[in-house]
Amino acid sequence: MKLPRRNFLHLVACAAALAAVSRIAWAQAYPSRPVRVVVPAPAGGGTDIVARLIGQRLSERLGQQFVIDNRPGGGGNIGTEAVVRAPADGYTLLLVAAANTINTSLYEKLSFNFIRDIAPVASIARAPEVMLVNLSVPAKTIPEFIAYAKSKPGKTNIASAGKGTPSHLAGELFKMMTGVDMVHVAYRGAAPALTDLIGGQVQVMFVGTASTIEYITSGKLRALAVTTATRSEMLPNVATVGEFVPGYETSQWYGVGAPKDTPAEIVDKLNKEINAALADHKIKARLAGLGVEPMSMTSSAFGKFIVDETEKWGKVIRAANMKVQ
Repeated sequence: MKLPRRNFLHLVACAAALAAVSRIAWAQAYPSRPVRVVVPAPAGGGTDIVARLIGQRLSERLGQQFVIDNRPGGGGNIGTEAVVRAPADGYTLLLVAAANTINTSLYEKLSFNFIRDIAPVASIARAPEVMLVNLSVPAKTIPEFIAYAKSKPGKTNIASAGKGTPSHLAGELFKMMTGVDMVHVAYRGAAPALTDLIGGQVQVMFVGTASTIEYITSGKLRALAVTTATRSEMLPNVATVGEFVPGYETSQWYGVGAPKDTPAEIVDKLNKEINAALADHKIKARLAGLGVEPMSMTSSAFGKFIVDETEKWGKVIRAANMKVQ
């Protein structure tokens, strides 16, 4: 039976409207069961703590448990791939971090494309790293350190928490933008690197403020600068690197992602709820205690942020000829 064109178009319009109403109703009912938040890092670290803090608040606001699932390994790639392969229904989320934008260029053979396969949901927070030196280093400012390092080419050791980690990339960005020649020494984590920095086996390191504030205030290490574009509330008297090296900026940051094709209505709902949580004074206080500050964005703005970070670190990794199999 052939339908008149007008009737056919009417049926198509009704079907589209019904589908739209169904999607909206589904989003309004979301979540109707527990949501899994994959954290591609071990329990107890900064990434895990931020995820649990936001997960708890989302559980309270949305009436379903947001369960933290730690999937460490592969520099964060194992947990990320688990979310890439998950159904795009809003019930599997990813705690996104700076490492995701680094890994895109650092690893030669990834089975996924982070920008293509993970939908940006919401940013959560960012934290500055601080440039620390051993007390034997005479420099007290960034210009003095640059002069010191250039006077000893290839003889200044810069520590990191591991090859390809944010602390490593912060140092490589500094080297690239200042032209200093330093020897990179990779450690298995920040703790052993800081031990050797205090002991003088290495001279400088970029590392998160939360894990180093005690060393700074006790005078065991000297803070030359923080890496964010503005000064840190934790270290208000410490300059930024950018005050002396125009354009330098980096931070450790966190956000939430979901498998691609997750319904826009669910992404929007999660973005709204996460931003509402970040506006709460109790959450702000908890984040401040971790050395991080809220970073609220729309999902589209967070997506652009991820693209920009990926491009920036790609340039640094290519300049340093860094690769991980």
